[in-house]
Amino acid sequence: MNPPEPEPPAQQAEALPAVAPQLRALRRRAALTLEAAARAAGLSPAHLSRLETGQRQPSLPMLLTLARVYGTTVSDLLGETAADRDAVVRAADMEPTRAGGWTYWQAGASGRGMQALRVQVPHGSQGDIVRVHPGEEWLHVLKGRLRLRLGDATDLLGPGDSAHFDSLTPHRIAAQDPDGVELLFVHTLLQSPTATLCLGPNPSESGVTS
Repeated sequence: MNPPEPEPPAQQAEALPAVAPQLRALRRRAALTLEAAARAAGLSPAHLSRLETGQRQPSLPMLLTLARVYGTTVSDLLGETAADRDAVVRAADMEPTRAGGWTYWQAGASGRGMQALRVQVPHGSQGDIVRVHPGEEWLHVLKGRLRLRLGDATDLLGPGDSAHFDSLTPHRIAAQDPDGVELLFVHTLLQSPTATLCLGPNPSESGVTS
Protein backbone atom coordinates (compact mmCIF):
# COMPACT_ATOMS: atom_id res chain seq x y z
CA MET A 1 0.00 0.00 0.00
CA ASN A 2 1.40 3.36 -0.97
CA PRO A 3 1.75 6.06 1.71
CA PRO A 4 -0.88 8.81 1.50
CA GLU A 5 0.11 11.93 -0.39
CA PRO A 6 -0.20 15.37 1.23
CA GLU A 7 -3.13 17.46 0.12
CA PRO A 8 -2.09 19.97 -2.57
CA PRO A 9 -2.26 23.71 -1.98
CA ALA A 10 -5.34 25.54 -3.24
CA GLN A 11 -3.47 27.15 -6.12
CA GLN A 12 -2.51 23.72 -7.45
CA ALA A 13 -6.13 22.61 -7.41
CA GLU A 14 -6.97 25.56 -9.64
CA ALA A 15 -4.09 24.87 -12.02
CA LEU A 16 -5.42 21.65 -13.55
CA PRO A 17 -9.19 22.15 -14.06
CA ALA A 18 -9.38 19.74 -17.01
CA VAL A 19 -7.69 16.79 -15.34
CA ALA A 20 -10.62 15.24 -13.43
CA PRO A 21 -13.05 14.76 -16.36
CA GLN A 22 -10.21 13.75 -18.67
CA LEU A 23 -8.97 11.08 -16.26
CA ARG A 24 -12.36 9.38 -16.13
CA ALA A 25 -12.96 9.67 -19.88
CA LEU A 26 -9.55 8.29 -20.80
CA ARG A 27 -9.84 5.41 -18.33
CA ARG A 28 -13.15 4.42 -19.89
CA ARG A 29 -11.67 4.80 -23.38
CA ALA A 30 -8.92 2.38 -22.32
CA ALA A 31 -11.66 -0.04 -21.15
CA LEU A 32 -10.21 -0.19 -17.63
CA THR A 33 -12.21 -0.46 -14.43
CA LEU A 34 -11.37 1.89 -11.58
CA GLU A 35 -9.77 -1.01 -9.70
CA ALA A 36 -7.67 -2.18 -12.67
CA ALA A 37 -6.44 1.32 -13.50
CA ALA A 38 -5.58 2.05 -9.87
CA ARG A 39 -3.66 -1.22 -9.58
CA ALA A 40 -1.66 -0.49 -12.77
CA ALA A 41 -0.80 3.01 -11.50
CA GLY A 42 0.15 1.86 -8.00
CA LEU A 43 -2.75 3.75 -6.41
CA SER A 44 -5.71 2.75 -4.31
CA PRO A 45 -9.13 2.80 -6.05
CA ALA A 46 -10.27 5.42 -3.53
CA HIS A 47 -7.33 7.68 -4.39
CA LEU A 48 -7.95 7.39 -8.13
CA SER A 49 -11.63 8.06 -7.57
CA ARG A 50 -10.76 11.28 -5.74
CA LEU A 51 -8.55 12.31 -8.68
CA GLU A 52 -11.40 11.65 -11.12
CA THR A 53 -13.85 13.72 -9.09
CA GLY A 54 -11.44 16.61 -8.59
CA GLN A 55 -11.09 16.15 -4.84
CA ARG A 56 -7.34 15.75 -5.34
CA GLN A 57 -4.92 16.89 -8.03
CA PRO A 58 -2.21 14.58 -9.37
CA SER A 59 1.49 15.36 -9.21
CA LEU A 60 3.53 15.45 -12.41
CA PRO A 61 4.98 11.94 -11.84
CA MET A 62 1.46 10.65 -11.29
CA LEU A 63 0.31 12.31 -14.52
CA LEU A 64 3.14 10.58 -16.36
CA THR A 65 2.15 7.24 -14.85
CA LEU A 66 -1.54 7.63 -15.66
CA ALA A 67 -0.70 8.74 -19.20
CA ARG A 68 1.20 5.50 -19.73
CA VAL A 69 -1.56 3.40 -18.14
CA TYR A 70 -4.12 4.91 -20.52
CA GLY A 71 -1.83 4.78 -23.55
CA THR A 72 -1.88 8.54 -24.04
CA THR A 73 0.09 11.69 -23.22
CA VAL A 74 0.13 14.21 -20.39
CA SER A 75 -1.13 16.80 -22.88
CA ASP A 76 -4.17 14.63 -23.53
CA LEU A 77 -4.79 14.26 -19.80
CA LEU A 78 -4.71 18.04 -19.48
CA GLY A 79 -7.09 18.47 -22.39
CA GLU A 80 -4.47 20.27 -24.45
CA THR A 81 -4.52 20.02 -28.24
CA ALA A 82 -2.00 20.74 -30.96
CA ALA A 83 -4.04 21.21 -34.13
CA ASP A 84 -1.28 20.93 -36.71
CA ARG A 85 1.46 19.26 -34.64
CA ASP A 86 3.83 22.12 -35.33
CA ALA A 87 7.47 21.14 -35.12
CA VAL A 88 8.39 24.46 -33.49
CA VAL A 89 7.18 25.38 -30.01
CA ARG A 90 7.54 29.08 -29.24
CA ALA A 91 8.51 30.21 -25.76
CA ALA A 92 5.47 32.50 -25.62
CA ASP A 93 3.19 29.49 -26.18
CA MET A 94 4.58 27.47 -23.27
CA GLU A 95 2.06 27.89 -20.47
CA PRO A 96 3.30 26.81 -17.02
CA THR A 97 1.43 24.09 -15.17
CA ARG A 98 1.93 23.37 -11.47
CA ALA A 99 1.40 19.94 -9.98
CA GLY A 100 2.74 18.31 -6.84
CA GLY A 101 5.07 21.24 -6.18
CA TRP A 102 6.66 21.03 -9.65
CA THR A 103 6.25 23.59 -12.40
CA TYR A 104 6.55 22.35 -15.95
CA TRP A 105 6.18 23.60 -19.50
CA GLN A 106 5.39 21.51 -22.58
CA ALA A 107 8.50 21.72 -24.76
CA GLY A 108 7.13 19.61 -27.61
CA ALA A 109 3.93 18.80 -29.45
CA SER A 110 1.36 16.42 -27.98
CA GLY A 111 0.58 13.04 -29.49
CA ARG A 112 4.21 12.11 -30.13
CA GLY A 113 6.09 8.97 -29.17
CA MET A 114 8.26 11.03 -26.81
CA GLN A 115 7.30 13.88 -24.53
CA ALA A 116 9.59 16.82 -23.83
CA LEU A 117 9.16 19.05 -20.78
CA ARG A 118 11.00 21.88 -19.10
CA VAL A 119 10.65 21.28 -15.38
CA GLN A 120 11.28 23.34 -12.25
CA VAL A 121 11.73 21.11 -9.19
CA PRO A 122 11.75 22.94 -5.84
CA HIS A 123 13.89 21.74 -2.96
CA GLY A 124 12.30 18.99 -0.91
CA SER A 125 9.55 18.26 -3.45
CA GLN A 126 8.90 14.51 -3.88
CA GLY A 127 12.57 13.73 -3.37
CA ASP A 128 11.68 10.57 -1.44
CA ILE A 129 9.57 8.99 -4.22
CA VAL A 130 11.18 6.03 -5.96
CA ARG A 131 9.90 5.45 -9.50
CA VAL A 132 9.99 2.29 -11.60
CA HIS A 133 8.25 2.01 -14.99
CA PRO A 134 8.90 0.89 -18.58
CA GLY A 135 10.56 3.25 -21.03
CA GLU A 136 13.56 5.55 -21.20
CA GLU A 137 14.27 8.98 -19.74
CA TRP A 138 16.73 11.69 -20.63
CA LEU A 139 17.29 14.78 -18.54
CA HIS A 140 19.60 17.78 -18.84
CA VAL A 141 20.24 20.22 -16.00
CA LEU A 142 19.79 23.87 -16.97
CA LYS A 143 20.12 25.58 -13.60
CA GLY A 144 20.92 24.45 -10.08
CA ARG A 145 22.07 21.02 -8.94
CA LEU A 146 20.15 17.76 -9.25
CA ARG A 147 20.60 14.73 -7.02
CA LEU A 148 19.88 11.62 -9.11
CA ARG A 149 19.69 8.14 -7.65
CA LEU A 150 19.76 5.21 -10.09
CA GLY A 151 19.56 1.85 -8.36
CA ASP A 152 22.22 1.92 -5.63
CA ALA A 153 24.24 4.77 -7.18
CA THR A 154 23.74 8.46 -6.41
CA ASP A 155 25.15 11.26 -8.59
CA LEU A 156 25.10 15.02 -8.31
CA LEU A 157 24.46 16.77 -11.64
CA GLY A 158 25.18 20.43 -12.30
CA PRO A 159 24.30 22.80 -15.17
CA GLY A 160 25.17 21.20 -18.49
CA ASP A 161 25.17 17.65 -17.10
CA SER A 162 22.80 15.02 -18.57
CA ALA A 163 21.57 11.53 -17.77
CA HIS A 164 19.97 8.92 -20.04
CA PHE A 165 18.66 5.76 -18.42
CA ASP A 166 16.22 2.86 -18.56
CA SER A 167 13.17 3.74 -16.47
CA LEU A 168 12.96 0.18 -15.13
CA THR A 169 15.98 1.10 -13.02
CA PRO A 170 14.58 2.35 -9.69
CA HIS A 171 15.20 6.09 -9.72
CA ARG A 172 14.46 9.27 -7.88
CA ILE A 173 15.42 12.89 -8.38
CA ALA A 174 15.62 15.82 -6.00
CA ALA A 175 16.91 19.38 -5.97
CA GLN A 176 20.17 19.62 -4.06
CA ASP A 177 19.98 23.34 -3.28
CA PRO A 178 17.30 25.50 -1.60
CA ASP A 179 16.73 27.42 -4.86
CA GLY A 180 15.62 24.22 -6.62
CA VAL A 181 16.70 22.91 -10.00
CA GLU A 182 15.54 23.50 -13.57
CA LEU A 183 15.93 20.81 -16.19
CA LEU A 184 14.90 19.55 -19.60
CA PHE A 185 13.17 16.19 -19.41
CA VAL A 186 12.33 13.79 -22.25
CA HIS A 187 10.61 10.45 -21.76
CA THR A 188 9.12 7.77 -23.98
CA LEU A 189 5.40 7.12 -23.90
CA LEU A 190 4.58 3.45 -24.14
CA GLN A 191 1.23 3.16 -25.91
CA SER A 192 0.01 0.19 -23.88
CA PRO A 193 -2.69 0.42 -21.19
CA THR A 194 -1.59 -2.97 -19.84
CA ALA A 195 2.02 -2.00 -19.13
CA THR A 196 3.14 -2.77 -15.57
CA LEU A 197 3.75 0.58 -13.92
CA CYS A 198 4.68 1.67 -10.45
CA LEU A 199 4.99 5.05 -8.77
CA GLY A 200 6.39 5.40 -5.27
CA PRO A 201 6.23 1.65 -4.45
CA ASN A 202 6.18 0.27 -0.97
CA PRO A 203 9.67 -1.23 -0.50
CA SER A 204 8.26 -4.30 1.25
CA GLU A 205 6.07 -5.06 -1.78
CA SER A 206 8.40 -4.25 -4.66
CA GLY A 207 11.87 -4.92 -3.36
CA VAL A 208 12.78 -1.29 -4.09
CA THR A 209 14.54 0.58 -1.34
CA SER A 210 14.94 4.29 -0.98
